[in-house]
Amino acid sequence: MQAKTLKWIVPFVALGIGIAGFMGINAVAKSDDESDVVDTRPIVEVEALRAQDHQVVINSYGEVQPLEQTMLSVQVSGEIEYWHPNFVAGGVINKGDILLKIEKDNYQAAVLQAEAALSSAQAQLIEEQALADVAADEAKRFPSKKHTDLFLRKPQLLSAKAAVKSAKAALSRAQRDLDNCEVVAPFNALVVSRDVGLGQFVNTGASVARLNNIEQAEIIIPIAGFDSIFLPENVSGIEATLSQKGINGFTRQAYIHRDLGVVDQQTRMNNLVVRIDDPYGLTSNAPAIKFGTYVQVQFAGTTLKQIYRLPQELVNNQTVWLINSDAELEPREVQVIREEGAYYLVGEGLSNSDTVVVTLPEYPQRGMAVKVAGSEQGQGDTDNVGKL
Repeated sequence: MQAKTLKWIVPFVALGIGIAGFMGINAVAKSDDESDVVDTRPIVEVEALRAQDHQVVINSYGEVQPLEQTMLSVQVSGEIEYWHPNFVAGGVINKGDILLKIEKDNYQAAVLQAEAALSSAQAQLIEEQALADVAADEAKRFPSKKHTDLFLRKPQLLSAKAAVKSAKAALSRAQRDLDNCEVVAPFNALVVSRDVGLGQFVNTGASVARLNNIEQAEIIIPIAGFDSIFLPENVSGIEATLSQKGINGFTRQAYIHRDLGVVDQQTRMNNLVVRIDDPYGLTSNAPAIKFGTYVQVQFAGTTLKQIYRLPQELVNNQTVWLINSDAELEPREVQVIREEGAYYLVGEGLSNSDTVVVTLPEYPQRGMAVKVAGSEQGQGDTDNVGKL
């Protein structure tokens, strides 16, 4: 009897459980339907724009070259009897150092002979002056008598004076030749090569060495056409920074010395000359820049007024994406004035009231509704966005 009762009760219990489950599922479904609608608009980040003045920085590259390269020659002939210890390839010498000496005996003798000839000419001049004074006194005693220039010894006196001048000139030449027996450095220099040795006989005009001036150095840098329009009217005196990257990198200060004034026919570029004082750092603690070093040169160009500086990834085909007051995407065509590193300098097409989209949706479209990141209302609130 009990088994029959259970047979009838179990189906009713199962039915009750099913009804209860159905009602629970129905309640959950109603709860989901009554919840808020999900916002499917893509989230973007934006930046407010603000125009500002910008100093253009011009970059170029060039090779460090000596200001002067001199082929040193001797002005007298003779045997070399001395040369300076630093007068070797790679040696550094100071202005006024005696680089080499040529045997002086013959030139000292020539000076003594010239001095003797001068003394003789001066003695002859004194004698002629005395005879001319006597002739002048004689003429005063007989004023009515005609006296010729020969009688007054004027030609003889002029000849004696000329002989003195000639003797002085000969002495000056002899002394100059004696002084030229010592060849001195015309400037602080790096010895590139030396072509003579001790005991060697050299003739007048023979080349003995090649020197590079290390008081100053120059770099000729090309300026491309798209940079030329940003050069100041007068480039002379503009400060420049020289640099080289790497383990042995350095930075040095220099200045623009001049514009070569011509456009290169092959490259169609302007060329400027940058000058460096004391390139080898002999009179300062500045790092040495050896001749032949290839360096980067940076200097200030013109100042652009009220332009926008945007990262390159925000500008595509001269177009920038903005967000309008309705939180919709809006493409804007702009004018790119210049590229500087990872940025574009934009002149026309934007205003300070614009807000640029920094992170675009995958497929942006004009009029696409978006939500600004960090905006609780989701209506394009850009009051607290950053600025570019």
